[in-house]
Amino acid sequence: MFDDTILLLILSINDKNKFSNKMKETFGEYIRRLRKSKELTLTQLAAKLNMDSANLSKIETGKREFDEGRLKLLADQFSLDIKELKDEYFSEFVAKKLYANQCTEKVFQLAEEKIKYMKDRSVK
Repeated sequence: MFDDTILLLILSINDKNKFSNKMKETFGEYIRRLRKSKELTLTQLAAKLNMDSANLSKIETGKREFDEGRLKLLADQFSLDIKELKDEYFSEFVAKKLYANQCTEKVFQLAEEKIKYMKDRSVK
């Protein structure tokens, strides 16, 4: 089920100007860039995220998804704003779903209308 973060993200994706300076890489590539900027090995970062280095490697190469439950650990490790990190994470999640299902841009308009409806009805 979509939560408010995902629904608000869909609205934000529709505002192309807002995302002009956002991440132009996969979430895994983003993690790799962060890790290398701090000169951490896969093993070191994996330990800080409570995972093994093989799984982290798969995440960085796009062969595995990053676990949403570890976002706070990742944010803390790199002193990132958790809300911005969630935006980056969920934008990829939504983009992959839309791409895989060959959705048109009309989906953003429909999602915006549904978000308004949910807010009006206090549906979460």
